[in-house]
Amino acid sequence: MNVRRSAAALAASAVLCVGAAPAALADTPSPSAPPVVPSGLFGKADPTYDGVWRQSLALLAQRTVGLKPAPQAVDWLTGQQCAGGGFASFRADAALACDDKTMYDTNATAIAVQAMKALGGKDAQVKKATDWLKSVQNDDGGWAYAPGSPSEGSSTSIVISALAAAGEKPAEVKSKAGKSAYEGLLSFQLGCSAEPASDRGAFGYQPADGKLAANADATAAAALAALGKGIVVEPAAADTPAAALACPAGTADPAGAAQGAAGYLAEALKKDGHLTAVTPGSDQPTADTGNTADAVIALAAAGHRQAAAGALEWLQKNSTAWANRNPAALATLVLTAHATGTDPKAFGGVDLVAALNATGPAPAAPDTEPQKVAGKEKPGSGNQNIWWIVGAGAAAGMGIGILLSGRRKKQQ
Repeated sequence: MNVRRSAAALAASAVLCVGAAPAALADTPSPSAPPVVPSGLFGKADPTYDGVWRQSLALLAQRTVGLKPAPQAVDWLTGQQCAGGGFASFRADAALACDDKTMYDTNATAIAVQAMKALGGKDAQVKKATDWLKSVQNDDGGWAYAPGSPSEGSSTSIVISALAAAGEKPAEVKSKAGKSAYEGLLSFQLGCSAEPASDRGAFGYQPADGKLAANADATAAAALAALGKGIVVEPAAADTPAAALACPAGTADPAGAAQGAAGYLAEALKKDGHLTAVTPGSDQPTADTGNTADAVIALAAAGHRQAAAGALEWLQKNSTAWANRNPAALATLVLTAHATGTDPKAFGGVDLVAALNATGPAPAAPDTEPQKVAGKEKPGSGNQNIWWIVGAGAAAGMGIGILLSGRRKKQQ
């Protein structure tokens, strides 16, 4: 899940990737000045491209560790919802009604669904949002970041995870053409004919010249979606080895597709303990902290804790600068710690919870009520056993999908 989106990368993609970017993004002029950051919003950076995303992640992380978010933080998020149910990435003046000029964002809507579901008491808002997401499903069963654009692997995955977290059955969510959400998702997986063979099981962002390229961001998000899980993952009681995509059987079902995706991620994490990405303006790959965290969550969800152990250790040693005062990044690391049974208050010597709380309104009070995430009762956090075994690490090249749908969630 996907914490993945850098506002800077997203803005750059609208310029560098006009051919692949949604028209709504490519045609939108850059704001002349950053909007004033509202008092109820987490973070101080320009929220134009990631306001709803980072707020939703922050609220999810607080709820996951047993905190009750501040009312003004919750009100800010719910106040961003349009009357029709969808969300934009950020609306500077939520008092103004959404109209045909509103740039709706399926990713922002999807993560807001997960946050509102976890908060409780927001059933009406959750239903309106899920109904809106279903209304903008493409004929092929998938979704785009901007409604009306071609489907892509990351957004399709993020929406499916939100629908599953809200209690929907993705296999039964069908487009007007009769294609299910899972049919749309599986169309982005590289199957047994993929070359190199190491790419088999990965998911792609969008086809380029008719071919899909392995994309770590899309793969991590797709693993969660195919498992029918949201970004809040409960620690698994058992560990199983990750395996490559089963061939020649291929990707006939979501569960098999998820395990194939997990196998790809596990293999990608065997070189350096982290994933890599090439950023705009550079031809050299650098460590991709955000997608590394996503991969750890995905592997935890698939039951492969040892396969992610090296990457978890790498994150504990190397994520401090990336997450500094960045609510989306801090929240993602809290969720990574939760998925792996690691203490988020002692993550590589950092108290992630305190650091996250410092970026926004202070939580109202510890929440003593059991939380309910994706239909399961669970207590707060911090009491799970730390069962991760240090393993080896990784590197994986990434395609251009990371720009449009890979980092907005995690970095600002």
